[in-house]
Amino acid sequence: MLGFSLLFYGWSRPEWLLLIGLECLVGYGCGLFMDKLTGKRRQLALISGVGIICALLFWFKYFNFFAAIAGQIFNADLLVKTIVLPIGISFYTFQILSYLADVYTQKTPVQKSLLRFCLYVCMFFQLIAGPIVRYSEIERQLDDRNRHLSWQKTQKGAAQFVCGLAKKVLIANQLSSLSVFFRSVSTPSVVFYWLNGLAITLFIYYDFSGYSDMAIGLGKMMGFELPENFDYPFLEGNFTAFWRHWHMTLTRWFRDYVYIPLGGNRKGKARQIFNLLVVWLLTGLWHGAALNFVLWGLLFFVLLTLEKFVIPVSWQKTWWYRLIFLCGILLSFVLFYDDSLAQFQSDLQAMFGFGGLPLTNGVTIYTLLSNLVLFFAAIAGCFPFWKRRYHHLISQAQMGWIEPAGMVLVLVLCIAWLAAGTFNPFLYFRF
Repeated sequence: MLGFSLLFYGWSRPEWLLLIGLECLVGYGCGLFMDKLTGKRRQLALISGVGIICALLFWFKYFNFFAAIAGQIFNADLLVKTIVLPIGISFYTFQILSYLADVYTQKTPVQKSLLRFCLYVCMFFQLIAGPIVRYSEIERQLDDRNRHLSWQKTQKGAAQFVCGLAKKVLIANQLSSLSVFFRSVSTPSVVFYWLNGLAITLFIYYDFSGYSDMAIGLGKMMGFELPENFDYPFLEGNFTAFWRHWHMTLTRWFRDYVYIPLGGNRKGKARQIFNLLVVWLLTGLWHGAALNFVLWGLLFFVLLTLEKFVIPVSWQKTWWYRLIFLCGILLSFVLFYDDSLAQFQSDLQAMFGFGGLPLTNGVTIYTLLSNLVLFFAAIAGCFPFWKRRYHHLISQAQMGWIEPAGMVLVLVLCIAWLAAGTFNPFLYFRF
């Protein structure tokens, strides 16, 4: 499995194998040192490992971002144009950092097998876009004696994989194409821009949750139980609850390895606000080295701080606050998706009626009616009702062949759609 995972990762750029190999050796070696050392030497091993791993992430992902800012200040070209962002570096970097932290705090035992540690970092199905797996979650499963395969588990894994593939191919890719169409229309309207925002928000959800389902499904087929990453986040009524159900492995990572070590909510209101600021600034930067991601993180810092300290809980349970919440999520993902702040400013002005745009027009109505089925399917999939109803019908039918036959049909449909379409990579491959 490790050999095929490395083949998978190095397929496009074999030199990336040197980087991930180095990070694996650093994480493995520092873990062994911490297991044998005590006191300041043990602390030095942790600092050395974290420092090297973070330095590599900074060089490949953030150096040119800060070099561009410094270049504007000092009127100099400081960019290193040969830097290429290795795919998935943010995900496997966080996995190694969590391992080092857990070994240091003795929350998990050190892994003494280099082979198993490398497999933990490099498992191909979650290597490049998560979910972010902690070592303690799959420690036992890395030992073949504790990992069991069965036809039932394989069938469940295959069904989740096909479901994720359908999310990506049949919904996310179509929403992405629709967003490209929105950009090309010369006679937009206010409603037209809100439809664009809805398409972007749903696209990001289905694209990333689809990949997560595919990774978790493949893991099940090979005996691994990976943590879920999404749990119907749009059904929540406020921004705090939303982030407990969206990209859950990332949220938990920042909570356990940044927010709580900084003091969490134990050192007063001012310190809690500062801790939230640090977490959300880092969350924005984690998603990308660009100002729109920084502002996206700061936006959620403001929203979450307001919910914790200003907005009454009773207000947060009302229908109108839920509407504000959904509009806020939509606007935040337009900021997340746009290529530049200038583009976001233009979109924001248009969505609120500035610039003399009509409320709606014939093009808007035609676009909505033409894509009504797509929007309905995408919105309906955000509710657990359909999944529960499906499982209820399958259990009542007592015909075991129905689900496998349906999954094969969906798989064939996805393959046909892929063959007829164009290359459309997962959005989170960028990070």
